[in-house]
Amino acid sequence: MLYEGKILSNVISSQKIHSEHGGVVPELASRDHQKNIVFVVNQALKKAQKELSDIDAIGITAGPGLLGSLLVGMSYAKGLSLARNIPLIEVNHLDAHILAHFIDSPQPELPFMCLLVSGGHTRIVLVKKPLEHEIIGGTIDDAAGEAFDKGAKIMGLPYPGGPIVDQLAGNGNAEAFPFNKPKVKGYDYSFSGLKTALLYFLRDQLKTNEDFIENNINDLCASWQKTIVDYLIVKLEKAAVDHNVKHVGIAGGVAANSYLRTSLQNLGERNDIRTYIPDFQYCLDNAGMIAKVAEYKFHRGEFAGLDLVPFTKSH
Repeated sequence: MLYEGKILSNVISSQKIHSEHGGVVPELASRDHQKNIVFVVNQALKKAQKELSDIDAIGITAGPGLLGSLLVGMSYAKGLSLARNIPLIEVNHLDAHILAHFIDSPQPELPFMCLLVSGGHTRIVLVKKPLEHEIIGGTIDDAAGEAFDKGAKIMGLPYPGGPIVDQLAGNGNAEAFPFNKPKVKGYDYSFSGLKTALLYFLRDQLKTNEDFIENNINDLCASWQKTIVDYLIVKLEKAAVDHNVKHVGIAGGVAANSYLRTSLQNLGERNDIRTYIPDFQYCLDNAGMIAKVAEYKFHRGEFAGLDLVPFTKSH
């Protein structure tokens, strides 16, 4: 819940059940949303010390995302909008990740270059104004977060694998197993080939040493992490330098990765660029970042009708 520019509460209900299935199961996700949405809203109001009567508008994620989960949230928001006679505000999930940088201080100056990197999306965005963004690069296939998770799965690690890779990499040698980075023009990325390279590499090693992964897991994680992050950073750095942008940040779930955070700081020191990372709670999917976008739209009078429908892919 946001009030006068400040986040009063940011309640998140984690869905741990997906770890049992090695990935997100859409049907289970939507069922959990339905089961927990009333509780989460009540907790948010309680923590913020506010009542439903204090709400002036409702910001709702329209997409991109899982259709079932989006429908649960949107249906609840529409009902609340009708019941309380308050406006509904459509929010793009990806815009919210970017504008998470403007929740707390210090805040970047515009124009601002942001690397949005998560399980489902990887793109470089030039932020000209809070609600005016230009996508100048992105993945042509898979996302970086998916590469982390799929790489972890190939190595026999549980889901979600990204945080586990980060943890194990802290005790490994990142130079132990170099992987060639894809050659994609401009500011775009490709991660499907990297995953295949890891799969074939491990397949060949296991032919002669069945304990190869177990005996080298820390080095494998460190090398895998370095390959992905260095690839992300080199494109981001090129984009920032080419566009003469002096304020650069990262957003999305992968922004929690320790090596990526350190690499961003190093990018800034090399180029006299100020770097920014949202508070950890605003890197993962959360309500606070949705509220921030809704605040900007509220002041501009940009409201949605009850005919609003969710979308699953970015646009």
